[in-house]
Order: sequence, then structure tokens, then C-alpha cells
Amino acid sequence: MELPTHDRYDYSPIVERADYSWPDGKRLAFYVALNVEHFAFGEGMGHTPTEPAPPPDARNYAWRDYGLRVGVWRLFDLLDDLGLPACHLLNSSVYDHAPQITDRIRKRGDEIVGHGRTNSERQADYPEAGEAALIREATEGITRQEGTPPSGWMGPWISESSVTPDLLKEAGYSYLMDWPCDDQPFWMRTRSGPILSVPYPVEINDSPAHLNRRHTAVDFREMLTDQFDQMVELSEQQPLVMGLALHTFIVGQPFRLRQLRRALEHIVNHPRVDVVWFTRPGDIAAHVTALPDGIVPQ
Repeated sequence: MELPTHDRYDYSPIVERADYSWPDGKRLAFYVALNVEHFAFGEGMGHTPTEPAPPPDARNYAWRDYGLRVGVWRLFDLLDDLGLPACHLLNSSVYDHAPQITDRIRKRGDEIVGHGRTNSERQADYPEAGEAALIREATEGITRQEGTPPSGWMGPWISESSVTPDLLKEAGYSYLMDWPCDDQPFWMRTRSGPILSVPYPVEINDSPAHLNRRHTAVDFREMLTDQFDQMVELSEQQPLVMGLALHTFIVGQPFRLRQLRRALEHIVNHPRVDVVWFTRPGDIAAHVTALPDGIVPQ
């Protein structure tokens, strides 16, 4: 029986792949991905910690807006305190709505990853021309402000249509983060040539953990530290990538922030921190792209 397939990549068991290391012989690449999202008032999609209310649903809109007004600033301070770099999955509408946030990102020297115009929409809900326009508008918005286009993309709601990798490659992107099927980067096929997949977590991600699976702040701390400890051990066998996905309106809440700090302190003070590369997805993609052909699966 033949099942439908995406034909984007071939099956590749991790135990059969070539070995390599990250810069300076590091074995585990660790990055923090902060989702910086802006939502429409009274329409479109939106995260919610409770039952959605009839539009305009001011309660849930305001809860999300807390992330931009309060949560993100506390997360910036936490990352600064621990000396951690980050990437920011940025809705391009944040530039107009909250330019102080993008100023702080710029001062930190962090990476901006394309993340659509707003998380009130999903690109998979558009026909191909509309999705291409969404990608183009978001990319141009970032480029106008930063002077250079982003090299990576993660769709709003980790959403893709059947042609998203093709459209991203044609828009100039070198990597995407929408396919959580591996602990290593791998090459994907598009109609215009290869694009790299960089691992992005659905499990070690505060949104599904807290809002869908109803994990507590302590649960998430334990998930994060257990994931890190286990991946440090596993990285003896293969070079691995561990991402941590955060949202300003979720872990920016003080009781969750306290547990996040404890988890990150565990990570930066780990007895085997010498094997860890604290980095950003764009640097991971650049390193992998420079490896000899045949090292990274496709």
C-alpha cells in the first residue's frame, strides 16, 4: 500500500548518519526562541488560557498583549542576566506596534526569524498567491527595519501549506523551522533547490505545554532540565540541536518566569556545559551549510 508522501526528504535513521561537531568541538547546540507576536483586536486567531469569549474577547486579547507590554521585558532581563543569546520569531507588525521591542532585540545583537505578519492568521489558510504575498510582506517589513532580510522562517502557528517550502526558497530563505521531526538539521527538497530544516520544539514549547496539555510551571521546568540533561548525554553519539520555544505572554507571567529562571540557571551551570554551544538557529544553519556534501541528510 502506497501512502501519500510530501517527497520533501528521504527517511534517514539518526544512527546511520555521519558524525560532525559544532564549532570548537561542541556537541549540543542550544538556542532560545522567543515568539514575539502581535494580534488583531476582535478578529482572527489567538492563543487563550481559558475558553474564548465572543468577539472582541477583550480578556484574552489583553492577556496576549501583556506579553508585549510586560512579559518580553522581563524575559530580556533574564536572558541578559544569564548571558544567553536568543532568536526572536517576530511578527512584522511588531515594528509598528511596539518599536521599543525591536530596538532592544537589535541592541542585544539577536537574530530575527521571519514569523509572518501577525499570529491572527495562518499562512496555510491562503491560496498560493496569498501565501506568497504574506511571506513577501513580512520579509520586506523586517528588511526595511534591519537592512538585511531574515535567513530563517517559522510560520505563524507552525503552519504550512503544501507549497510553503517552495515559496520560502523562492523568497530567499535558507532555512525553515516548521518540521519537528528530528534532533539534527537536514536538507529538504523544493522546486527551486534545497532548503535546510533546523529543529524547533513542539514539546519543549511553553504554549502547547501550558495551554493544551495543562502542565504547571514546575512541570515545564522539569521537562526542560530533563530534556537538556538527556540531550547532553545523547550528544556523545551525534551532534544535536536543542531548542527552547517561549512566548512572551506565557513564561512572561511572574510565576512561570521564576521556574524558567531556575531551569536556565541549571543549564548554564551544568557540569558538562563545556560541550554546549549557546547559539542561534541562523548560526546553526550557517555551520551546517558549510559542511562537506553528504554529511547532512536530505
